[in-house]
Amino acid sequence: MKILVLFYSSYGHVFKMAERVVAGARQVEGAVVVLKQVPETLSDELQAGLGILEARKAFAHIPYCTVDELAGYDAILFGTPTRFGNMCAQMRAFLDATGGLWLSGGLIGKVGSVFVSTATQHGGQESTILSFHTTLLHHGMLIAGLPYSFAGQMSIAEITGCSPYGASTIAGGHGERMPSENELAGAEFQGKYVAEIANRLKK
Repeated sequence: MKILVLFYSSYGHVFKMAERVVAGARQVEGAVVVLKQVPETLSDELQAGLGILEARKAFAHIPYCTVDELAGYDAILFGTPTRFGNMCAQMRAFLDATGGLWLSGGLIGKVGSVFVSTATQHGGQESTILSFHTTLLHHGMLIAGLPYSFAGQMSIAEITGCSPYGASTIAGGHGERMPSENELAGAEFQGKYVAEIANRLKK
């Protein structure tokens, strides 16, 4: 059973979540979990101006994914920052190149799941995941979210991300807030949950 955790991260927030998604998926016996990122589309000059170039060095060792390899996985968990209530352009560009995969039905019946980050508490965490689902449904994927058995998403003791649609984190307007332990726990739970579903389908 092969699980892909595929992300884009500008400042490291989604990368941190992705690491815990991987940790969760690896708890399921027989799961081979691969962590990859989608290619950057911004120039080095623009990245430097935004402070992204320096931040991305922390996960520069993570290999880029190619569209052709997606069909080789039993489940894919996608991680993206939010851009005005939608996925980021880098993830959109990657998925827009999957037309041939759609034509061949290469992702039909595979498990798809999404986790995100936003700048603010109400900055599109749920809309980004739900709009992302549209692409996965066009590919015939089976959608998995973050069930309420992860009780951390109901906490009102602290500001926190996560919803039944998927794990999420709040980065702050200037990226100053890194994922909390509760948000990371949600990511880990989601990774394990998706791997368990993929394992049952594989059997």
